[in-house]
Amino acid sequence: MSFTIYLTRLVCAFLFGSLIGAERQYRLKNAGLRTNTLVSLGSAVFILLSISLTGIAGDPSRIASQIVTGVGFLGGGLILKDGVSVKGLNTTATIWCSAAVGAMAGLGLYWQGLFAVFFIISANCLLRPLGELLNSHQGFDSYNEQLTYTFAIRCKEQIENHLRVMILNAVKNDPHLQLHSLKSSDDNIPAYCYIVADIYALGKHDLIIEKLAGQLTIEYGVTDVSWEVCRNGNE
Repeated sequence: MSFTIYLTRLVCAFLFGSLIGAERQYRLKNAGLRTNTLVSLGSAVFILLSISLTGIAGDPSRIASQIVTGVGFLGGGLILKDGVSVKGLNTTATIWCSAAVGAMAGLGLYWQGLFAVFFIISANCLLRPLGELLNSHQGFDSYNEQLTYTFAIRCKEQIENHLRVMILNAVKNDPHLQLHSLKSSDDNIPAYCYIVADIYALGKHDLIIEKLAGQLTIEYGVTDVSWEVCRNGNE
């Protein structure tokens, strides 16, 4: 194999992985641009190594099968069980696909790999709203559905503890709510503090969250309050 072909295949693997990773990075997933690019590159390198060692008469599929196994172990570390929800399945599947397109680039299947990248990105982008639509018909307000409400609060440093107590009391007084995390930082501005709270809820409790947001907003020293809701495990 000439050096030009070797370099071309690596460049293609790099580009394929970067395209897939860019979409993941944009959505702030754990495995983003660098991870997907490295997985794609690594798969291509292993394929090229197999070809170099065995020549034309060799069987690169043996290395490819080991890549599938290896990426499976890597992806397993991204799957997290949190309460009744499971997170990371879609991210793991995307890494698996990145390995596949990297292997295709390593074999010189450029156009096939490019079409695969197109369909992988399309699945992550276009099927998301369809999945949400299907879930909505199954009852978004279901009591058993686990949601996460995320609060972001900017306030004066002196009232940080008071606001944290308010959040804790609000969660404590509702059996359907559970505080998952409560973090504070000054963001290099000592006079002010940023509080971020993640609250788990069984079913939809927008009215309770709206009420809490209203109480926090009128507190002296609070400059900004925002919140959002998402389904747990939504990748």
